[in-house]
Amino acid sequence: MSHLEDRDRLDRVDGTSHLERLRQIPRDTGRFLALLAASAPPGAWIEIGTSAGYSSMWLALAARERATSLTTFEILAVKAALAADTFSLTGLDDVVSLVHGDFLDHVSELGDIGFCFLDAEKDVYDQCYDAVVSRLAPGGLLVADNAISHEIDLRPVIEKALDDPRVDAVVVPIGKGELLCRRKSGPA
Repeated sequence: MSHLEDRDRLDRVDGTSHLERLRQIPRDTGRFLALLAASAPPGAWIEIGTSAGYSSMWLALAARERATSLTTFEILAVKAALAADTFSLTGLDDVVSLVHGDFLDHVSELGDIGFCFLDAEKDVYDQCYDAVVSRLAPGGLLVADNAISHEIDLRPVIEKALDDPRVDAVVVPIGKGELLCRRKSGPA
């Protein structure tokens, strides 16, 4: 993990372009995600936006503990290749399935979702929110990154979640801010 942390720090100061940067979560957010995922109900574990696989590693550790697996979606080929290397080098490729492609093109293949971490380009959050929440198992969790650091861009999605009768939602001030949504029991 430290190699990716070091590269992320360097990317932020050396002029690496926005799309090429790793832009990964802080370590405390990784721990938070692993804790949440480990307590998620039965259902698929997915991640939308893999980058080099840093957050995936945290989720994979929880998945291994729960004897389940994580499917992670990355649209950029360069980052998908980095993530594949990360999973191979860390020995986590047995619990992580990497899909090089757009989550929205694959969502119809999913059944109930127990846990989802959303950390992609901010302009797709609204579509991803709708696609995920409609498939969350009762008690299922959706965590969307950057709810505080990109609050202006994400305000419509945050308000949608806070007003959505299907979920209980709160913005958690950890890392860059996490929008945490839990699917309520009962009819959709």
